[in-house]
Amino acid sequence: MAGNQASAGHLLRLIRSGEATTRGELQQATGLSRSTVGHRLDQLFGAGWLRGATGTSTGGRPSSRLEFDPTHAVVLVADLETRHGRAAVADLSGKVLAERTGTLVIADGPDVVLDRLARWFGPLLEEAGAAPDRVCGIGLSVPGPVDWESAQVVQPPIMPGWDRFPVRERMRAALAEHFGPDAFGPAVFGAEAAGTDSLPVYVDNDANLMALAEQRENYADCGAFVLVKASTGIGAGMVVGGEMYRGIDGGSGDIGHIRLHDRLDALCMCGSYGCLAAVASGRAIAEQLTAAGVPTASGSDVRRHLAAGQPDALRLARAAGQRVGEVLVTVVTLLNPGVLMLGGDLASTPFLTGVRELLYQRAMPRTTANLQVVTTSLGDRAALAGAAVMVVERLYDPDRADARLAALAAGAAG
Repeated sequence: MAGNQASAGHLLRLIRSGEATTRGELQQATGLSRSTVGHRLDQLFGAGWLRGATGTSTGGRPSSRLEFDPTHAVVLVADLETRHGRAAVADLSGKVLAERTGTLVIADGPDVVLDRLARWFGPLLEEAGAAPDRVCGIGLSVPGPVDWESAQVVQPPIMPGWDRFPVRERMRAALAEHFGPDAFGPAVFGAEAAGTDSLPVYVDNDANLMALAEQRENYADCGAFVLVKASTGIGAGMVVGGEMYRGIDGGSGDIGHIRLHDRLDALCMCGSYGCLAAVASGRAIAEQLTAAGVPTASGSDVRRHLAAGQPDALRLARAAGQRVGEVLVTVVTLLNPGVLMLGGDLASTPFLTGVRELLYQRAMPRTTANLQVVTTSLGDRAALAGAAVMVVERLYDPDRADARLAALAAGAAG
């Protein structure tokens, strides 16, 4: 291993992944000398990113094991739904230190929503016992397609006013207004790189982040993982080969807008007719229930009707699952995943039964022979957990870790 492949950031990756957790294992994995490994580790310990732990003894002295220290910084994360939001402060292992859920209407627009979110983070940091200068990044989950590199929402059907809005820049401005321009970063980035203007802000689609969290938490060995979120809309997130698959511009997984040619009478929020979401989403079921004399305002209301065993809700949820199952036959045939997970308001209902019925009826047995069809284990907190994973994996990947170590060293020298 040579060049950057032997940097401190790459040693950190080996430690975080569990591939090499002692000095001897790092030497063996990298081919570096004892002194070079020691120097790299000094950089990581100096930044506060590592801590020691006692390894298991095999008869002699216990080995000195190395661990990533998840307490040296915190992340701010938020899951924005159509009518409410969930915000939290988490450590770098994803452990939630403080959390708040409240009304946050996405249709009010980005200025209102992001400003309110910034105001939520102040009390949450106090509750978590974390100063703003320990914040190393922010992760936002949104219910629409996202261009990953620009952190902009692109043509979202249920997010009026958000299309191509500069979410990253507006989030930073809102935080600067409520905390001051220099509040964030000195403890984790070094004085030279600190400040709200340089605070990392990452944004992704909610189904993507739910998939990321669930795959990392429960199915880390699954090479092809698909999560379908069925709530107000319908979307999918995919983790393939251990990496989030977003497509070329963040449009992957938008299965709610696949057209059903026998339902071209159904008008979708996107303006087209016949979309899967117009027929089988929580919003669509709510409209169908209301028309049947059961007043229902949202996907959350549908979930409440289902929990109460309301007969029309049970019938419509199963039928909606069958329509989604029709589309998922193509998805699982194309990707051949090991796990297909359902999440969102409709997941643990007759909707799941409907999906399974059509999937196993229409797909080739070879396609489903090794397929697990399951429901979310992280529940309502999946997107929030995924937002934390997104920030930490991004900031501590080898190249970015090395850049941050260099900035910290420059600040210390200055």
